[in-house]
Amino acid sequence: MTRVSIAQVSKEYPARGRSGGTVTAVDEVSIEVASGEIHAIIGYSGAGKSTLLRLINGLERVTSGRILVGDQDISAMRERELRRERTGIGMIFQHFNLLRSRTVSQNVAYPLVVAGAPKAERARRVVELLSFVGLADKASAYPEQLSGGQKQRVGIARALATNPGVLLADEATSALDPETSQEVLALLRRVNAEFGITIILITHEMEVVRGIAHRVTVMDGGRAVEQGDVFDVFARPQTDTARRFVATALPTRPDPAHLLRLREQHRGKLVAVTFADGRVDQPIVFRTLAERGIDVSIVHGGVTEVGGRSFGTLTLELIGDELQVEHGIAALGQQAELEVLA
Repeated sequence: MTRVSIAQVSKEYPARGRSGGTVTAVDEVSIEVASGEIHAIIGYSGAGKSTLLRLINGLERVTSGRILVGDQDISAMRERELRRERTGIGMIFQHFNLLRSRTVSQNVAYPLVVAGAPKAERARRVVELLSFVGLADKASAYPEQLSGGQKQRVGIARALATNPGVLLADEATSALDPETSQEVLALLRRVNAEFGITIILITHEMEVVRGIAHRVTVMDGGRAVEQGDVFDVFARPQTDTARRFVATALPTRPDPAHLLRLREQHRGKLVAVTFADGRVDQPIVFRTLAERGIDVSIVHGGVTEVGGRSFGTLTLELIGDELQVEHGIAALGQQAELEVLA
């Protein structure tokens, strides 16, 4: 297993036009990725995440800072050394990057050919990997004969060909439909679990982060603005950027426009109750309120799983005697995170 250490890394490019100067794409980013971890780097377009990925495998050179893959300083290597080191860093691309004129087997074997592996070893490894990704029957097919999900499976097999310690995934599911995306994510989880390979994936989809990652870094404007365990970032986002991403993947509090509609449609008191990691469950909430003669309706939200732990927010309408409702809210506030919305 291989760790990745990114220490105060910056990447600058010359500014276009006659003004001179530079543009900073990555700005003093530091990330520690533990051996065997699945680490997601998320950000909107232009956040610097793709540039950072290219810095990790040396396709781009850092302006300042240091990148260690295992014990090897990628940022200090010459091109000849980098070519050798890249055999230990697999790469999965958004649009598959398969060679159209070569069969599935030939595409998977290509990194082994470049690495100078013997023919018998290449043949054995191709059979092994195509079986692992569920495409043993497609060995002689060409990329144009495959579905998008099958192409990405070939891409994953090819990335694994040289037994890498680190796998980099560049928007690996964004070109796929939701069902196929889940299949590819499940395959990446298997890669991580069975081979212990460290995976760094970049994405703009928080649903992908929720479904696969152990830890996440949120990037904005070239900087790492938030980092932490996936559950912690989902449950307690600290930045506006993280909060916007979380809202796309989880049923959380209603936005202002939706809250206004809820106020028009419901005459009772509206409260948002957060459920996190089993600290409080729905039966306790409803029992606490029912004991005080309060009628309860769920009007927004839901509870789902994040990193193997339950999390979500329910917006409830409480109807009953005004004093009893106040007492119910006070009692519930001692057991759960609660916000009165209206």
